[in-house]
Amino acid sequence: MLVEGFKIHGSGNDFLIIDELTTNLTFTEEERENLAKVLCDRERLGADGILFVMKSKHADARMRVFNADGSEASMCGNGLRCVARYANDVLGLDKMTVETMKVDLLVEKTDDIYTGIPTYKVEISPVSFQVKDLPLIIEKERLLNELLPELHESLKFSALAVPNPHLITLVDSSMLQSDLQEELATKVNRPNDLFPDGVNVSFVKELEPGSIYVRTFERGVGFTNACGTAMSASSLVTCSIGLNSLEQEISVYNNGGKVKCIVHHDEKRDSYSIDLIGNATYEYKVSMEIDQVHPETFQVLEKHEYENETKLYAKMQSEVKSYLKTRV
Repeated sequence: MLVEGFKIHGSGNDFLIIDELTTNLTFTEEERENLAKVLCDRERLGADGILFVMKSKHADARMRVFNADGSEASMCGNGLRCVARYANDVLGLDKMTVETMKVDLLVEKTDDIYTGIPTYKVEISPVSFQVKDLPLIIEKERLLNELLPELHESLKFSALAVPNPHLITLVDSSMLQSDLQEELATKVNRPNDLFPDGVNVSFVKELEPGSIYVRTFERGVGFTNACGTAMSASSLVTCSIGLNSLEQEISVYNNGGKVKCIVHHDEKRDSYSIDLIGNATYEYKVSMEIDQVHPETFQVLEKHEYENETKLYAKMQSEVKSYLKTRV
């Protein structure tokens, strides 16, 4: 079977896009899982996951996200921006609705976050502070900037689903430079009594008013350059504790670059949503011959690099790294 894919990234969180929207390609659930394991292997093509862009019965497109370990994610903010870019390219729509596992979300092309870099704004919702929605097994309904002594004696955590489950804590530079995050994240993503389904764990540091740094250990992946839903959830948490303000742009820095987030609160419904604004950058286009029964034998037939896009993003990333050296 001939498969054409596009390697693309949002804030350095990289994916392989496979088009079922404008082609006749289709896969079984087992084939999707196996493809993710094989193609995302860093010794082969390499990616954090596969984005299957599909037809939808009620939206402009549908997104399914399979992590590198073959598991399916309910949502991926950086991935959604990448799908928005691809769908915009093939459908010619600057604004559209994308079906995800749990909700249809608005996406749109917007002003460049950095001159010349294609930038998309995507809606991150629904948001839930109910611990049952992660799930987190504790004897309270919410955990918002509170101690979780079963995990750590002094860190204060916030738990929320957007709809991916996130555990977020604000830290200082010394904690960022230690092995603590990996230790805690590994613990809650192995069999444990707190998070039976695992959880994404983010360490957040305030850089200056209106700016934060977020580093995330993603369940099913490990440390990534960036996690869109984690950056969105972290922005909401900083607003909830008074560090940042609702309806104001928050600059969110990460190891892969930066995004902007705006947290909205609907007072009548007492509900939140977040705008996640950032790049969607093509790295290369690849043609592959894949045996659906034995995907591990796949062969790359042709590869086209998007050198101008990657060089421009590298320039922005270099500026971000220089800034972070003085702050993190």
